[in-house]
Amino acid sequence: MDYKRQGHCVYYACYHLVIATKYRRKILKAGFGEYLKKLVIGIGRQMPEIEIIEVNTDIDHIHILLSIPPKLPVSEVVKAIKAKTGLSMRRKFPFLDKVYWGQDGIWSRGYFLSTVGVEEATIKKYIQMQGKEDSGQALLEF
Repeated sequence: MDYKRQGHCVYYACYHLVIATKYRRKILKAGFGEYLKKLVIGIGRQMPEIEIIEVNTDIDHIHILLSIPPKLPVSEVVKAIKAKTGLSMRRKFPFLDKVYWGQDGIWSRGYFLSTVGVEEATIKKYIQMQGKEDSGQALLEF
């Protein structure tokens, strides 16, 4: 586990994000899914504070494991991912304009998000050890 540093904070904030296609349409087959993975990785390059750790698709949704710094609202990062990937997908694959009418994006409105962190038992032990270490900091043992 790598802790990240910014200005006045040290953090480990990883999230499992799942975004479904609008109407659960099965559009992420073969090359479409591969292209989408490349787009998501590209977003990590465009926004270097966001680390894209893992990406994979199923035919009607995408899974992304990513790290987001505490100063960025998670909802804004999700919004950026949906907007950038949706626009690029519609430009690359014009038939999507027939699948999704007008200005509708390819993504459903909602998303699933779960935090991924250190184990609860490890945190409990860390808290219990506070003040007991000579260095002034309890050591995390993994």
